[in-house]
Amino acid sequence: MSGAGGSERPEQRPEQRPEQRSEPRPEEPPRVVPPIPAVGQGGVLQELMLGAGQPPDAGISEEQRQAREEWEALEEIQSGLGGSSGAAPPPISFSEALQHFQSAELPCPRGKLRAPRRRGILAALLRRLCGPPRLRPQLRGERELALAMAQCALDDSERVHMRILQTIYRQLTRSRLGCPRYGAHWEELGFQDPAALASLGHAPAPQCPSWTPKLIPGADPGTDLRGTGMLGLMQILFFVLDSRTLPLAREIFQLSQHETQNFPFCIMSVNITRIVIQALQEERLSRECNRRQQVIGVLNDLYAAAFLRLSRLWEQQHGTVANAAFFLKELELSAKKKPRQLLKSLEAYLSRSLRPPSPPSSSQIQFTSICDPGVELEGDS
Repeated sequence: MSGAGGSERPEQRPEQRPEQRSEPRPEEPPRVVPPIPAVGQGGVLQELMLGAGQPPDAGISEEQRQAREEWEALEEIQSGLGGSSGAAPPPISFSEALQHFQSAELPCPRGKLRAPRRRGILAALLRRLCGPPRLRPQLRGERELALAMAQCALDDSERVHMRILQTIYRQLTRSRLGCPRYGAHWEELGFQDPAALASLGHAPAPQCPSWTPKLIPGADPGTDLRGTGMLGLMQILFFVLDSRTLPLAREIFQLSQHETQNFPFCIMSVNITRIVIQALQEERLSRECNRRQQVIGVLNDLYAAAFLRLSRLWEQQHGTVANAAFFLKELELSAKKKPRQLLKSLEAYLSRSLRPPSPPSSSQIQFTSICDPGVELEGDS
């Protein structure tokens, strides 16, 4: 009997287990996720929430459809900034941008740049005696890099190019926010001014084989980099980032907004870069480059010096866009004939602007004694 009783006990235990436990919890209804508008590229977030088996547009109301269209419009604007994220691309330093071009494969091969022509014995002798010296061999690679940047067009798919644009915009406008890639806001900086383009007589923009223009309405800085390419933007970047020249850049930019003496700042800058490139190609800057053992630094300083000279002529002679070509011609002669003189004028300006104001010396301060008979105290009759 004990064996039978022992066999009954284990049979009763499983029957009592559900009774000892609490009552089973009611099953939760299946979670129903309401459809949401697609966020991000391809509606990835919507597919994760709804499941791969459901169509993305099933059950979307008119309000949700409108919200999705707003998101897609926002994505378009952000893609114009050079990225698909919600934030504008971060600023970039001049050294970081230069390192990018040093390591990048530029669209136009450097080997296609114009080589110096061969001269006869007499011409070589006259050049050695009277002409500018040749650039030292160790600096020719830097010279080719500068000329290759001048033949490289602005590329929307290159994030560094977009960061350069955004940094220039923020520095000149003192804005903490970015801006769309295309739009009328670039005209405020002096891009695509029809009157200026006619008066300055721009040449057709160089196009590399791998670059195709985009037919997008709105001002496009890329169409104004005629003959200067990314070197034109790099020189503006240097101008607005260097702590020595930033006050000068903003001063000239403010002059460009003058009621009667206004001019397109960035288009004028591109023309100055074009003059600098010509001076480099004609070996007018070889002596200074050899002395300083650098090329791009000399180009940037000559650019700033030429812009300083232009602004002073513009103010003194009440320049307007109508006679801008005259000022640029005079500037071209100075940059090619007397580049050292232009550079010295920039050095003098920077030394004056960076020098702290000196307090008046004790010899200039005159104290008057109250015992002086010529002094009348307040209240005396």
